[in-house]
Amino acid sequence: MNTYDNSIPRITFTVALANVPIRISCRCEENKAFLRDYLTDREPVFTIEPTKDDLAQIQQGLDRIAEAEGNPKEQRSDSFLENNAIHALIAEKLVEYDILLFHGSALCMDGQAYIFAAPSGTGKSTHARFWREAFGDRVWMINDDKPLIRVQDGKAMVYGSPWDGKHHLSRNASAPLRAILWLFQSAENRLKPMAKADAYQVLLRQSYSSKNAATAVRILALEMKLLDMAAFYQMECNMEIGAALTAWKGVNGT
Repeated sequence: MNTYDNSIPRITFTVALANVPIRISCRCEENKAFLRDYLTDREPVFTIEPTKDDLAQIQQGLDRIAEAEGNPKEQRSDSFLENNAIHALIAEKLVEYDILLFHGSALCMDGQAYIFAAPSGTGKSTHARFWREAFGDRVWMINDDKPLIRVQDGKAMVYGSPWDGKHHLSRNASAPLRAILWLFQSAENRLKPMAKADAYQVLLRQSYSSKNAATAVRILALEMKLLDMAAFYQMECNMEIGAALTAWKGVNGT
């Protein structure tokens, strides 16, 4: 049962995500620790304050997923639900600052960001690992699951966040977006540019979506800008390190 109520004192601190300072007012110490690499003393521009209802919505969403997958429902802890509520509330609010939450594995190589996106279980984290193995110190992870993309001044920058997937690979850092690769498993490695219509479907599928009409319109505008700013590729890849070499050479024309 959700015990998240006003009898628990709130903890207040400020973090900077995608260079936006945000005040967090929460009740679980674990979530300040979770966000420790992003703490800042800058003046916040807005405040996130999850409520009991926000936690209930997260739990209901998890219950729907469990039911759809034929799994038993599991009541999650207040700390877990609060963490997810903070994430959802931040993702919603950051759209006002032209920042889009994206589901993918993002790395930086030679100062530029590459994002690998794919249906669940395809191997985007594995493909990112192949880049690290193939190119060594030239590569570092920005975020292995939910990077942030900021569209500003005619450029798209990719930022890390602490919501970084099961391998917990991320860094409080950023890099300009070079390309987004949509991955498919295949026996052979092949890379080809995506048509804009196909690239738009990738953005729709992988980007944060909102039930708020005004926010949804703003997300659409950001996605249309990204279509013009970023290079999109379809990558057929196997589970071998050579896939990283094919991808790199294909994107950079070498």
